[in-house]
Amino acid sequence: MNLIKNNKFIILSILCIIIFCIGVTPITLQNDTFYSIKIGEYVLQNGITMQDPFSWHEGLPYEYPHWGYDVMMYLIYNLGGWNGIYISTIIFSCILGLSIYVVNKKLTKNNVTSFIITIMAMYMLRGYIAARAQLVTFILFILTIYFIEKFLETGKKRYAVPLILIPLIIANIHVAVWPFYFILYLPYIGEYVIHNLFNIDNLFYKIKMNKLRKKMDKASEDEKKNIQDMISKMQERKNAREEKNNKIQANPYKIKVDISKNIKWLILIMIMCIFTGLITPTGTTPYTYLYDTMRGNTPQNINEHLPLTLMQHKDFLLTIVLFLSVITFIDVKIKLRDLLMLSGLLFLAFQSNRQISMFVLICSLILNRLICQIIDKYDNGRCKKLEKICMQFPIYILIICVTVFTSASLLKSNAERPIVDDVTYPVYAADFILNNLDVQNIRIYNEYNYGSYLLFRGIPVFIDSRADLYAPEFNGGRDIFSDFLNISSLEEDYKEKFDEYGITHAIMYQSSKLSLLLKEDEDYKVIYDKDFIIYERVKGEANEY
Repeated sequence: MNLIKNNKFIILSILCIIIFCIGVTPITLQNDTFYSIKIGEYVLQNGITMQDPFSWHEGLPYEYPHWGYDVMMYLIYNLGGWNGIYISTIIFSCILGLSIYVVNKKLTKNNVTSFIITIMAMYMLRGYIAARAQLVTFILFILTIYFIEKFLETGKKRYAVPLILIPLIIANIHVAVWPFYFILYLPYIGEYVIHNLFNIDNLFYKIKMNKLRKKMDKASEDEKKNIQDMISKMQERKNAREEKNNKIQANPYKIKVDISKNIKWLILIMIMCIFTGLITPTGTTPYTYLYDTMRGNTPQNINEHLPLTLMQHKDFLLTIVLFLSVITFIDVKIKLRDLLMLSGLLFLAFQSNRQISMFVLICSLILNRLICQIIDKYDNGRCKKLEKICMQFPIYILIICVTVFTSASLLKSNAERPIVDDVTYPVYAADFILNNLDVQNIRIYNEYNYGSYLLFRGIPVFIDSRADLYAPEFNGGRDIFSDFLNISSLEEDYKEKFDEYGITHAIMYQSSKLSLLLKEDEDYKVIYDKDFIIYERVKGEANEY
């Protein structure tokens, strides 16, 4: 009972975070989930063949970048269907929320700010919560920061072992973000390098001292006296310089440098982790996948990879303003490693919308540190008073009710759409194809956003959301992805491309540009016209592909 009494606010925080995480978890599935389930099934039945079995394009190599996650999704789906997938997403969402809270609480020692920061972070991450591998890696990345910080603080092996296991897990569940694991080390190493550069005089001092000592061994008595005087003066200058630096470090203007004696061991751990990319059945994929992706044209044509537009992310803009205001106008001191992390992640976020999630996830801890510093400086103990106020029964119930109401509102807006949205995905059109067409002997043209659903239903596709599969950097030179873009935007003659690929059928949204042209094309007839529209080629002969 005393344990519960002493941790009532923590229990309240955990309860509210779980409720809120349930509220922000979307019910409707994203397109990647469909191919994840199908790939997981294929891997369990056939192993990792490094070939794609789901497109009708022959001989496409596939690197299975998140085969471990795909297998897990298939097992969950096989056990609980779509409801099982939704429940698993809720569970991972709750684990993420609790991980953010626990890491913040452990590293800042402040229950109140950690709770508030966690709710803010989960709200901003709501658009990234889905049945995708990224949800698992979010959890692993926030835990990585915790283990790095604790290892630097204590040097204990129990924090080093997870740092080696985490990249091994990432290399098998979400290889695209495996290199990002090492980015998390860079601010700590950067702080160490910058510190040594500013103290490079110590290196020159050691070199000069060694030369003088060697010279003294061969010198005469008179020369030894002169050399000893030089050594004494050098030591005095060194001591004066160190005293000055220590005063600056004790009370810096804005930036604190905190070098741990365990930083060299952390660098060694990072080097060891580089070899974890070899412990995967996909060969060298962890080392090549991101590079091949970034040098292709797929990032320039997929929304989540496009550069950040601040006005489309107003909550992120407010977060940046909050950071700048705290650092600039309030008497706080930020650690150099935190400043490097903040700047680096902000740069990545401006480069790609997708990286906003990493900024929010990791920088929530930095913001919490700054806020705790302000509280300690101006009113140390305010949070403890607030905790006691929150523990009063009416306030306790009020907080829970507000959390439940907010979460219920979010959940209601999510629940208005089904798990599989038949407006976005061709649910009934797929039924028609399976019942009326020979799916193994047709070549159907489809659009990018619902290709994953078609292959989930067992219909070979022209393209799906595994963009890398259709890029020349991965498949030996065939640029199917660019062909899709040019066909769908009518930048190329669709008739020539359809002939080139041997297209026999086409399924598309009713309002797509190409659909309007096909309606007027006498070579095609409409065989299905409801939620989606399906065309069948009736004239002309397609080339062999």
